Amino acid sequence: MTEFLTVNTNGQGLYEFTGQLRQLTQSFKGQDGLCTLFVRHTSCSLLIQENADPSAKRDLETWLSRLVTEHDPLYTHTAEGPDDMPAHIKAALTATSISIPISMGELVLGTWQGIFLWEHRHQAHSRQVAVHISS
Repeated sequence: MTEFLTVNTNGQGLYEFTGQLRQLTQSFKGQDGLCTLFVRHTSCSLLIQENADPSAKRDLETWLSRLVTEHDPLYTHTAEGPDDMPAHIKAALTATSISIPISMGELVLGTWQGIFLWEHRHQAHSRQVAVHISS
């Protein structure tokens, strides 16, 4: 089964979509399998991370922005603004695809784990995540 989820963003940051994914996987009740996610864009990424304490998200966002800065004079790919090339670098350093086991129809996530789309652009976007579930 392959479906698509849309994650709307309002600029840079981590956007949790665990709930959307759980709704989608409900049709897989009682079965075991693997859920593979793939984001269909080059300036955002996917992440499994803590979803309980918002400071974890802020610290990750701050760290990555410090690691990959905007306005670097070495960048030549700047057609869409100063966040253009940094967004591509951030996506290259993180993940565009992740897999989560399914057991008895449920995503096998830890207590504090959530699934996030990591938007690396300043502008709002509507991002597509391909969801493939296999048994």
